[in-house]
Order: sequence, then structure tokens, then C-alpha cells
Amino acid sequence: MPVKNRFAELHDNITAWRRDLHEHPEILFETHRTSATVAEKLRSFGCDEVVEGIGRTGVVGVIKGKTQTSGKVIGLRADMDALPIHEQTGVEYASKTPNAMHACGHDGHTAMLLGAAQYLAETRNFDGTCVVIFQPAEEGGGGGKEMCDDGMMERWGIQEVYGMHNWPGMPTGSFGIRTGPFFAATDLLEIEVEGLGGHAAKPNETIDTTVVTAHIITALQTIVSRNADPIGNIVVSITSIESSSKAFNVIPQRVNLLGTVRTLSNELRDLAEKRVVEICEGVAASFGAVARVKYVRNYPVMVNHPEQTEFAADVARQVAGECGEAPLVMGGEDFAFMLEARPGAYILMGNGDGAAVHHPMYNFNDEAIPAGCSWWAGIVEQRMPAA
Repeated sequence: MPVKNRFAELHDNITAWRRDLHEHPEILFETHRTSATVAEKLRSFGCDEVVEGIGRTGVVGVIKGKTQTSGKVIGLRADMDALPIHEQTGVEYASKTPNAMHACGHDGHTAMLLGAAQYLAETRNFDGTCVVIFQPAEEGGGGGKEMCDDGMMERWGIQEVYGMHNWPGMPTGSFGIRTGPFFAATDLLEIEVEGLGGHAAKPNETIDTTVVTAHIITALQTIVSRNADPIGNIVVSITSIESSSKAFNVIPQRVNLLGTVRTLSNELRDLAEKRVVEICEGVAASFGAVARVKYVRNYPVMVNHPEQTEFAADVARQVAGECGEAPLVMGGEDFAFMLEARPGAYILMGNGDGAAVHHPMYNFNDEAIPAGCSWWAGIVEQRMPAA
């Protein structure tokens, strides 16, 4: 099953859809135009059911095969939201919205799944039901969880679910996947350090929060170097530091920190939370200061299920000739919530050379569209072959 000829015919149309979405990026759950566009196209394709407002602004389309004797229901998911980045690509279809940009390729994911939906609605060459899922708020909002919490899996009886992400640096239209833990759990840190402010010329009369903060930041790195198993996968990053003073000659009363902790196992996740709190509170106390820690468990580890992963890889090999082993990724992915709810798999598709995701020069590679659409369609037709 190489790239399907129908997607070569639809390539220009799908590219136009993708570029329209790129021009009009929407962030988190504010995907109102995008969601309406998706719903309109699904209805025009003749989907059996189109429902908006799942997980706030998500869209679900249902396509029934020529027969449903297998009783199987397969979900295919694409994310729709953009990032708060000012685009610098200079392309003619660049974002028309200041400080919003499709810098992760969700425009491409949405367009490819729309292309696959059109083909599947035209042919219906499968025995069962396909549910196409268009999700908002992957970029930090947990839209995948919102759609699951809204009863999506139960409402449509979804039994398995599959997702895809483009990947710069891999050859265009190639594929990579791995079984088990794949994308990291991403937890959020908010730390407030409070001491005793005062004049910078009299530090002895203060409890200097900047010194306390510096020691906390350094000590937090010992979680990775001295607490975690050396062969484990964990990253602790402090990404923002802001004090209550902007003056040259004032020792601030408070310093606020933001950061993330990324892990690939629940054991490391538990260890990290425990040690973050202990280190922050203990280091602050040793200086006579106080540290208040808010540790938020955000996206869980995304874990691919073995049987579905091998099946997804086999479909990819039929489309592209081979499917490599993907690297472990310390970034987060809220498809993890769907894979906790149902067995399934997540695959990477090559975007070719170019800027990395989340970069203002990133652009989805439209040449990958036929391969991505063919993989989506292959998942449905081969997991639920026509009777």
C-alpha cells in the first residue's frame, strides 16, 4: 500500500486548506474559526455525524464503513491549536494574527486528517466505524483530557486511537515510532521565595532572596545528578526568575520562579516532586527564608501500546517502505490522556530539513501530505478490512 493516488489528486486542495489554517492561527481552546472550518468540511464530505463542542471547542466526525459487522471503532486524532509566537517565515500565507503562529505543524495535522476523512467518506472501504477527532489546546491546555472527560471515548464506543506528529530533521514522508514510554510527563513548578528585603548596602540586615534563589536553582540540579538513577530520563529546568524589586539598590522581599520537570516514568515523577519540595523548603530555611512550592502534575508520560504500535509501524512501512525507531522525546504530548483511556499508538512523520518546531521560522512541509493522509487511511482500512 504505497501513497494512495487519490491523495495525489487531493494534494493541492489539502495544501490550500493547510495554508488557510496557517494564516488564521488560534491558541489553546480559542479555535473557533478552525473548529467551524473543520466541521463544515466534514459535513461537506458526507460524514454520518459531526459534533462540535467536545472538550469545549473540539470536533468529532463519524464515518461508517460499507459494513459494520466487525463492531470495531477506530479513532484518529489531530490537534488544531497554534502557539503564542510571532511568525518570521515570510511566506505569502504567513499568520495574519500578531503573536500567534502554527509553529508546531498542527495546521498540517488537521489538514491531513481532513484529507483522510474525505477519502474515507468517499470510499468507505472498511468494515466498522472511523471516528476522526480534531482536538484543541494541545499546547499546554490539556485539550486531550478535556475531550476524554467529556465522554468522547464512551459516547462513540472508540476502541483504539491513533495520533501523528510531523518531525523536522526526518526525511519528508518517512516514519518513526517506538513502543512503551515515548513522550515525557511534563510537570509545572511555581516557587515563591520570601526573605527580608532591604538596602543593598546593608545585606546583613536582610535575608537576601536572590542568594537563596541562586542556591535553590543550583541544588535542584542535584535531583538529576545525585537522586535519580543515572540511566533514568529526567530534566529539571527553571525557566523564569522575577523579583519583587526592579531597583539597582534594593534586595527584594520576594523572588518568584517558574519551571518544568520532565520524566519518563512514574517512579521518577514521584521522586522529582518529593525532592523539589524538600530542596526548596530546606535550602530556604537554612538561610532563614521561606519557600512555597506549587507542583502541578500536567501531562502524563505518553505510552504507546505494543500491539497497536507494531500495527501502526507496519502501515507506515507499507506507505514509506520502512519505519525507523523514533527517539525518546522529553517534550510533552497530551495524546497521552487518550492513550491512557484506550490502547493505541502515536507516530512521527518526517517534515524534512528546516527549522525545529516551536521556532518562529518553522513551516509545515506540504510535500509530506500524501504520506500522512495515506497512513491515516491505511490505519482504518487495514485495522477494519472490508468484509
